[in-house]
Amino acid sequence: MIIGVVGLGLIGCSLAKAYKRYDTYKVLGLDKDSSVNEFAIISGVIDDKLTPENMKNCDLIFIAVYPDGAAEFLKENAEYLSKDTVVIDCVGIKKDICALGFSLAEKYGFTFVGGHPMAGNHNGGLKYARANLFTGAPMVIVPPKFDDIAFLNRIKNMLEPVEFGTISVTTAEEHDRVIAFTSQLAHVVSNAFIKSPTAATHKGVSAGSYKDLTRVAWLNPEMWADLFLGNSENLLFEIDTLIGSLKEYRDAISTGDRELLVKLLDDGRNRKKEVDG
Repeated sequence: MIIGVVGLGLIGCSLAKAYKRYDTYKVLGLDKDSSVNEFAIISGVIDDKLTPENMKNCDLIFIAVYPDGAAEFLKENAEYLSKDTVVIDCVGIKKDICALGFSLAEKYGFTFVGGHPMAGNHNGGLKYARANLFTGAPMVIVPPKFDDIAFLNRIKNMLEPVEFGTISVTTAEEHDRVIAFTSQLAHVVSNAFIKSPTAATHKGVSAGSYKDLTRVAWLNPEMWADLFLGNSENLLFEIDTLIGSLKEYRDAISTGDRELLVKLLDDGRNRKKEVDG
């Protein structure tokens, strides 16, 4: 089985390494930086370079680049893809890339599936890639059809070497609505939280809460800006909702309303229990 990987950063190289653990897979890779391509071959992360000439031989191709780069790759290479090739993107928002991917797949005959592997690291690049990055992690897929069980099983079998913990099937719209809350809002809050002037004096007076809340403040600004703007309507809803809730806490604290503050805190605790058990 031949696997293609577009984008040899943390996500792409970790996917490549996951498949390279098995002798039955050959991995071809492509990065816009030719030196990265060469190093990936020399270090054994990939077997050879992915080209328009050999990508038609791929059974599965992952696109692990920024949203604009993923769209550009599809537009430039759709004509070279085989009808037997499955293309899965790894973009963190799904609506636009899935609309484009499904359209091009219908025109040129290959199969496109939206995908979002839910794992990462604040350090990027080939250097930090590892074969087990996605072991036990969720994988979200957006298939062209939701009632084809045989097709969905085929995709799950193709992804099996990566060892995802769960594979969820959803629509592009639902993915983007939920991801604005579960991931994007968390990155905004973490990145804004660390800007407090008090942050400079946290050492010795901080523990798990600080570490948990600031972990994703160390992000890739270019990538996350694209993701935020590409999903702005959903993310703005979540930011506005949070601001409204924070104002309730602020008002209770500023007026010394202990009864209201206890209620707000209890409501939050019960909500956590309700959604997570």
